[in-house]
Amino acid sequence: MQSKPVYVVSDIHLGAVPPATERAFRGFLDHVAGNASSLLINGDLFDFWFEYRHVILAEHYRVLAKLRDVVEAGVPVSFVGGNHDAWAGPFLRDEVGIALFDGPVEMELAGRRALVAHGDGVGRGDLKYRALKRMIRNPVTVGAFRTLHPDWGRRIALLASSTEHKADTGDRAASGRAAFIESWAVEQLRTRPEIDLVLAGHSHVASRTEVEPGRWYVNSGDWLRTFDYVVLPPGGGAPEPRAWTPAE
Repeated sequence: MQSKPVYVVSDIHLGAVPPATERAFRGFLDHVAGNASSLLINGDLFDFWFEYRHVILAEHYRVLAKLRDVVEAGVPVSFVGGNHDAWAGPFLRDEVGIALFDGPVEMELAGRRALVAHGDGVGRGDLKYRALKRMIRNPVTVGAFRTLHPDWGRRIALLASSTEHKADTGDRAASGRAAFIESWAVEQLRTRPEIDLVLAGHSHVASRTEVEPGRWYVNSGDWLRTFDYVVLPPGGGAPEPRAWTPAE
């Protein structure tokens, strides 16, 4: 049995948060390297990530190097793409050493069978978003975007993002989004007895709900205002929502 817990984090939105947030996240990764059995990043690590063939955005190199350090310390890192960083590919997999997944995906985490989804597009409804998601992940769309200069690609992506506004004034839609994702997670747990745990992000609202004894829905919150993360103790103990402070 693993003696160290699994750490879970999501919605850091690097590139749209202040430099102090990135520094805090790098400190968190140092902590993970010495204290976790593995790390799961459940989407939106970046506010914009696109893998060009020969270019990596300069603003992310410190975190990418730190993630490589975590992997080289013997702590596996898994990454489920979110709506802001769905285009992860060979660089993250081959150069950084991260295992990439397109959620929802099932995996074993700290002795539990977990269903992991970033949270965008889950459940029924939201047909416009589902159509948009298919379009932006279409190989033709990806190829066309790749022809843009990276500076222009980044500028277009950040103009389309509302992350900085949410960080400054709050996300008025967060509570409704959180309720929708939790409703989907509860349905999964009640209809799929083989699942012990559902993990999500995307709502930017940290939460933990014991749907049935020993069976949990957990949302890992965000790093826009509170530096949320989740610890899954080895052996099936209750998930532990936590908040990182740079002094740790």
